[in-house]
Amino acid sequence: MGVAPLSIFGAPGALAAKLARWRDAAAHPWQTLGGNALAERDRWPLWLAPGLGAGIGLYFILPSEPALWVAAVALAVAVCCIFVATRAAHPAIVAGLALCAAASLGFSVAKFRTDLIARPVLQHKIGYAGFTARVESIEAHGKGLRAVLGHVEPDRKFRGEVPWRIRLYFRRVPQDLAPGSWISFRASLMTPPAPAAPGDYDFGRWAFYEGIGAVGFSFGQPRLIAPRAGETLSERWNARLERLRNAMTARVRSVLPGSEGGVAAAMITGETGGIDAADYNAYRDSGLVHVLSISGLHLALAGGFFFWIVRALLALVPSIALHYPIKKWAAVAALAGAAFYLFISGCEAPAVRSYVMLAMMFLAILADRPALSMRSVMLAAALILLIEPESLTEPGFEMSFAAVIGLIAIAEWGEKRERAQEGTPLGPFRRVRRYLVGIVIASMVATLATTPFAIFHFDRSTQYGALSNLASLPIADFVIMPAATLAMIAMPFGLDRWPLLLMGKGVVMMTAIAHWVAKLPGAASVAVVWPEYALVVVAIGGLWIAFWRRSWRWVGLIPVCAGIAAALLASRPDLLVARDGKTIALRLPDGSLGFLREPSDDYAAEIWLRRDGDAREVQAAIAKPGQGIRCDELGCIATLASGETVAAISRTQALEDCASADVVVSAVPTWRRCTGPKLVIDKFDLARNGGYAVWLNGEPIIETVEGERGQRPWSQKIRKRSRVKVQ
Repeated sequence: MGVAPLSIFGAPGALAAKLARWRDAAAHPWQTLGGNALAERDRWPLWLAPGLGAGIGLYFILPSEPALWVAAVALAVAVCCIFVATRAAHPAIVAGLALCAAASLGFSVAKFRTDLIARPVLQHKIGYAGFTARVESIEAHGKGLRAVLGHVEPDRKFRGEVPWRIRLYFRRVPQDLAPGSWISFRASLMTPPAPAAPGDYDFGRWAFYEGIGAVGFSFGQPRLIAPRAGETLSERWNARLERLRNAMTARVRSVLPGSEGGVAAAMITGETGGIDAADYNAYRDSGLVHVLSISGLHLALAGGFFFWIVRALLALVPSIALHYPIKKWAAVAALAGAAFYLFISGCEAPAVRSYVMLAMMFLAILADRPALSMRSVMLAAALILLIEPESLTEPGFEMSFAAVIGLIAIAEWGEKRERAQEGTPLGPFRRVRRYLVGIVIASMVATLATTPFAIFHFDRSTQYGALSNLASLPIADFVIMPAATLAMIAMPFGLDRWPLLLMGKGVVMMTAIAHWVAKLPGAASVAVVWPEYALVVVAIGGLWIAFWRRSWRWVGLIPVCAGIAAALLASRPDLLVARDGKTIALRLPDGSLGFLREPSDDYAAEIWLRRDGDAREVQAAIAKPGQGIRCDELGCIATLASGETVAAISRTQALEDCASADVVVSAVPTWRRCTGPKLVIDKFDLARNGGYAVWLNGEPIIETVEGERGQRPWSQKIRKRSRVKVQ
């Protein structure tokens, strides 16, 4: 018996009809797009959240802080667009005005939020000084503790304003130190660090929106002092919550010692300081690091457990189950239980975002709507962006919503198959198979959706995330999180030991899986960092594919492929210079990065290698004399892959190298004595502009850390324009 030609594509007549539709679409593209758009009018509101994000993104990429009146104008534009849209007749005009309103609103909200939370940021280093402050939170960090302190008061006067909130590292602390304590200490403070390279993650911006105006370390042990006046009710409440969180962490670690207890504590209270470095690296390289931070997975499992157990208990009472909406009662209980979990975990931003999404799901149950839909997720995203617009720039927000949007898009696609199979009985084997296949598909989709963001933010991709999640998520679903939830419920009564021991068994199995997957060949790899514009283009294409249901959704593959191609073809800098002027990397003739000397800024050097897709250790990347580099105590002379000669000057006596070099990087002032090179970067330029990235194939292209940050409230104050000399 033969097989009909082209049977894999369906019947020949169906194939011919599809080809005819594709020809018509190619001949009349705009009419086709318009027809598809009108056919999916119910999906148009999904684009309001991305519209908000577009306006917020525009605010953050501005080179300087806009005036308040600009935000007021943007808000007025949003109001006018909404007013006109309510009176417009054509759907396309309504949609365009709605997007314009969303973008204008996003811009104005971002500006208002920045001005509302603005606090003093330290502008100069304080080498040694005495302070008093109130402890807000404490967490283990390395061999000591890291604390966030509020109500900071110096023992003496300073130039400029003193930050009202700082983050400090302590090697030793009093045994009875706790959130809410007042301390006296001596410390060195500095401005929150700038990015290690232009375009890298901006810790200073994150610190600004957290209200942290300085970071540093303490000298000696702080001294407890009597409480000062000025505590607010919310501060006292937060202190009690932090003390409860610390007590729960200590309890978990007392029952589960070692890294096992550290992982368990991270999954209950969000405290990650007790995790062994080797275990953490295994979780990271295996694609399981997401289980170590309180996020959507933990809240969904905890909320789901509360929902299931309350509903099951109520169902045991027929008089209640038959006459009352026990499903809605269980949803209310799940909301309360997940809220308790959120508070215990420290209310970190990723957890708050996840709770908002979870709350939308249970509120949908209360309103007799689908529990999880694309519309509810976009509504959650819009609420988060309106309250905390800075979330748009955080990897947690981007990756969590990318994963959820991808999963819902796949779920919507699978609804057709489920409807086609309605009435077909499912045996135990098919149920297990469906569950395992679901985990595999979900892991693959989540990995594909989050990989661009992981590469952009962390310069890293994992290859076996689907495998590790397939092996570990059943343990997390049925052992770890139910045991963790029971432990939290039983802890006030002293009955938490057996649930914690059960949780520990699950953690041991999951850690073993993480180590096994991490040791597989090519489990994790560093990748060349993506340009921001490439990520935006890929994200737009991904949203286009996820939001629409008709076949025109696949038009989104064009921007996805274009963004990936732009990322792969993006050129890498020929020269990198750290702020200190002593850590310099250049593009060697073989295309790799090489450091002229042993870097004085190890952190910046490591970041440069990872952003370049280079997995070598810093020491292995120091250039050898045979690679066209000559160094002495005065400086170095090197030849780049582009052919230009670079002179790195360490002392004033080496300024004579200016006569023969194309590019000069000087750790000392040049005092305008370098007139020959086409590019001169000296000590003063580095102090103003931070680190440099330079492309030298032809006319020099220069990017600086402070230039990329712009003159914003969280960046270094630039009094004068750059003195970079380009001839």
